[in-house]
Amino acid sequence: MLALLQIVQLLLNLVWWVIVIQAILSWLIAFNVINTHSDFVRSVWNALQRITEPMYRPIRRILPDFGALDLSPLVVLLILYILQNIVVPNIAQSLLAPTL
Repeated sequence: MLALLQIVQLLLNLVWWVIVIQAILSWLIAFNVINTHSDFVRSVWNALQRITEPMYRPIRRILPDFGALDLSPLVVLLILYILQNIVVPNIAQSLLAPTL
């Protein structure tokens, strides 16, 4: 069971990095540091969009419209932080705690 929790922790960490990379790439594209005319950049951007969009969509429905400012990645990162540092450790601790 602990191995399963370690896998969950690893996947949560991986999702965190995907969101951070996608945010940085979106800034680089927005400030025209890199452009999507490159096949490599476009394919990486599309892959990251396909991975992150299902996580952002429900949050975007709940959050008010802030115009060009998209806070959904920040909300997802906050949820991931709570899962990684509060929920998963508490589950692990409850599994390791001796039963009385």
